[in-house]
Amino acid sequence: MSAPPSDGIYSFGVYEVDLSSGELRKSGIKLRLSDQAFRVLVAMLERPSEIVTREDLRTKLWPDGTFVDFDHGLNTIINKLRETLNDAAANPRFIETIARRGYRFIAPVEFARMRASPRDPAEPQVSHVNPISNSQPSPASLLTTADEVPAANRWNVRFLFFLLQIMYLIFYVTALARLGHIEDLLEQFSSGRWITAALVVSASIGIPVRLYLISAIAFDLAGLSLKFKRLFTAILILDGMWAVAPFLLVPQIGVGLALAATAALIYGPFAQRTLLLMGDRSPSPREPVG
Repeated sequence: MSAPPSDGIYSFGVYEVDLSSGELRKSGIKLRLSDQAFRVLVAMLERPSEIVTREDLRTKLWPDGTFVDFDHGLNTIINKLRETLNDAAANPRFIETIARRGYRFIAPVEFARMRASPRDPAEPQVSHVNPISNSQPSPASLLTTADEVPAANRWNVRFLFFLLQIMYLIFYVTALARLGHIEDLLEQFSSGRWITAALVVSASIGIPVRLYLISAIAFDLAGLSLKFKRLFTAILILDGMWAVAPFLLVPQIGVGLALAATAALIYGPFAQRTLLLMGDRSPSPREPVG
């Protein structure tokens, strides 16, 4: 087994852990963290998706011969670490508790080792760590990442996200309430019954999804961005289906306006994802800044 790196940078979400300086940063802003909490965090980042036992952490923090209330001390360190990362034990997005065994870091982790060279003395050598299989680098994504969006007030972007969920919920409820009228409009199409069935099924799925996201905003659910990321593919398909809904109103609004509305609705799921990423970049008032 190779020795743990003594320099380089671990990255996860909007956070960075600089091994050479012993600093934890969020979007470039240094966060205050005790030495013991920093070592616990590094121990988990070295083995993402693996269980780091409490005994492993004890040997790292307190060598043999040191008398200390280990359970209380480690619990305090983990709680402080979660507070700094804006994480929650009940709904973890970074640190998962494994009952009576230890802890596991569950978010995707990247590691960049600083490698000196004649051309560039600070050239980073980047490796990607996948929390599911630590063997393969994660592919480049065409989707926007947290590092590419500006920081914005967390509550402002969550309010806009909330309004988008209300908009979709109104779509679903209105369509179901006027289902008879929609069936009349679709009678001219041979596949009208299938379109109506797809509308009913997708609305029945969409309503609980939107209610879940609305309640997540209302109760300030921890890790909402990660949860939305896991739902993104399903929401993209769902919203893509409903993006063509304005064409049902062509007799009233015309083809041009229906096409413009459809184009805007196609961007809807991407806008929701970007809003949550912007909110994640804003410093939380609960996080101490050094």
